[in-house]
Amino acid sequence: MNQPNNKWQHRTATILLVVFALGVLMGVSLAGCAAKKPKTVVGFSQMENDSPWRITETNSIKQEAAKRADRFELIVTDAQGQASKQVADVKDLIARGVNAIFLAPREYDALAPALQAAKEVKIPVFLIDRLAAGKAGEDYVTFLGSDFVAQGANAARWLVAETGAKANIVELTGTPGSSVARDRSQGFNEQVKTRPNMKVIASETADFSREKAQQVMADIIKSKGKQFNAIYAHNDQMALGAIEALKAAGMQPGKDALIIAIDGERAALEAIIRGEMNATIESSPRFGPLAFDTLERYLNKIRVPAKITVEDRLYDKNNAKEYVDEAY
Repeated sequence: MNQPNNKWQHRTATILLVVFALGVLMGVSLAGCAAKKPKTVVGFSQMENDSPWRITETNSIKQEAAKRADRFELIVTDAQGQASKQVADVKDLIARGVNAIFLAPREYDALAPALQAAKEVKIPVFLIDRLAAGKAGEDYVTFLGSDFVAQGANAARWLVAETGAKANIVELTGTPGSSVARDRSQGFNEQVKTRPNMKVIASETADFSREKAQQVMADIIKSKGKQFNAIYAHNDQMALGAIEALKAAGMQPGKDALIIAIDGERAALEAIIRGEMNATIESSPRFGPLAFDTLERYLNKIRVPAKITVEDRLYDKNNAKEYVDEAY
């Protein structure tokens, strides 16, 4: 008499076990979905992509983002050398819903509206390779880059040693209004002013451009003749332009005028090996790993310092061959 009831109980228990198992599997599946975090969308606002240094920097950011593609998505903009467009680019990145911004500011003061726009919607900004007006921890998270004042000072010290502190110098400066041009000039001139037999007899901007530097240097040669015996360029591209101008004027670059610059690009090291250039101070554009490491620290609520300084080395005839294959 109890058999039908036992069968029903057995069948009911089986069904309950199946339902329970399905519930467990669904729970595990849902838990897995819930644990998978959405990607952090990062915007990189590049000032321009018209030089080896800038192209290498952009590629470094892209390559590092690709290595961390499981956690990050990257959007890159190019301001094409216009501060106003860079402000618009940052505002566009904000509108596209980025979670963080890497900013390589073209000019120091002009990017204030961009920083303010990001601040208003609480999007963290990391300044890459150049400073912008504002305060770390309030207007932006941190600055990643070289000590530009020290770079200029080191260039001057090298020139002091090589000339016996006797030199008439041509200075080719970078983008007007940029922190890097301001600081590289400051560091250099602070050192030169303490040496009575060292003088900057011409200081002209060439906007970090090789072509502009060639023309500016040609004009200086016409106006100053051979009064100078040293050239300090704020970047390698301008030094390479100056070399062409010297050659065109029948002068021997590296001999008639010692040439020191900043950046450490491959073409500059090759010029040093040829004897056409004398020294360059490294200013690496490979910010990708450092930028993303810093962002991850910030996202994990680990303290990030207001400034993260990249160490630079000096290249000259003694080590250019050793490092040329590593240069960009």
